Amino acid sequence: MSKSSEKSALNQSGSNPASRNVNPDSARRIRSFRKKGASEKKLLDNLLEGNKTALGRAITLVESNQPLHQEKARSLVEGAVALAGKSIRIGITGVPGVGKSTFIESLGKFLIKEGKKVAVLAVDPTSSLSHGSILGDKTRMEELVKEENAFIRPSPSGDSLGGVSRKTRESILLCEAAGFDVILIETVGVGQSETSVHSMTDFFLLLKLAGAGDELQGIKRGIIEMADAIVINKADGENQKAAREARLEFKRALQLYPAKESGWQPKVNLCSALYSTGIPEIWKMLEEYQKLAKENGYFYKNRHQQNKQWLLQTIDEHLKRNFYQHPEIKEALAAQLEEISRNNTTAFAAANLLLQKYRDLQKI
Repeated sequence: MSKSSEKSALNQSGSNPASRNVNPDSARRIRSFRKKGASEKKLLDNLLEGNKTALGRAITLVESNQPLHQEKARSLVEGAVALAGKSIRIGITGVPGVGKSTFIESLGKFLIKEGKKVAVLAVDPTSSLSHGSILGDKTRMEELVKEENAFIRPSPSGDSLGGVSRKTRESILLCEAAGFDVILIETVGVGQSETSVHSMTDFFLLLKLAGAGDELQGIKRGIIEMADAIVINKADGENQKAAREARLEFKRALQLYPAKESGWQPKVNLCSALYSTGIPEIWKMLEEYQKLAKENGYFYKNRHQQNKQWLLQTIDEHLKRNFYQHPEIKEALAAQLEEISRNNTTAFAAANLLLQKYRDLQKI
């Protein structure tokens, strides 16, 4: 690898941002932390103290498919869960080009000035060649990544449904345990990822554009129905009139949807993330939602429901992983795939055979 490519921000891991964008004090702590060769217990202690390098390493373990790493990750999550749950989790979605990264950076910088600690979990599309993140949010949030009280973690979406990282839930808990009180989860914005992010956040924010054809390609009944707020971005310059008209259209559209269980009436706001206008009003809206949802009990009810979904999802993943990693199943699966290619069996018959074989193996 050339020296120039080694310095590229795209080659930096989530726990090792490009040196030119790292706060000098953070850089010194990173070097000191690495020299210690922290054990699992030390890693957890450092994470609970708010060490961002420890947090990055912990998330790396959570995202790993190595059995040893998964075992360590479980211990870390179990150790961190008692101190988790004290943040507000905000899901942010929108079609590519709507300005999600610029919006998140603008909101994040505002929140830090307000005394908040902000973690950004940005789920990137996965390269089919390197299996790493394509967009590299650390390179798209150059100002926010320098902030001491900000943590940005781009995670490759892998093969999980709709592009949402399979381990985002665990990463949220680790960020909360590390003392981050606002968690922003950005979706790829290209499919069913919105549903997954909605199931792990407290507030779901949909970014839209006006006058750019976004109304035609972006309006889907399910996404609008999930949204707790619609923010029309890039409401600046000559686009302001179109943005105001779009706001009226979306307000009318939201009136057609059934009332939310939370008791919250979804809002439509304008902003220009590029010029940081409208950002304070958006945070005020988020605070109003949090106050209402906590007072009527919905905030905690929703968190409990999400934990139940997490349990079922974890069981599904565990069973699926055990099935495909079993040596005899791997061999039988290869044989059945070959039989299917020769038209000697059907997919349904092969599936029944493999499942029965797996059940028999569990009895041994």
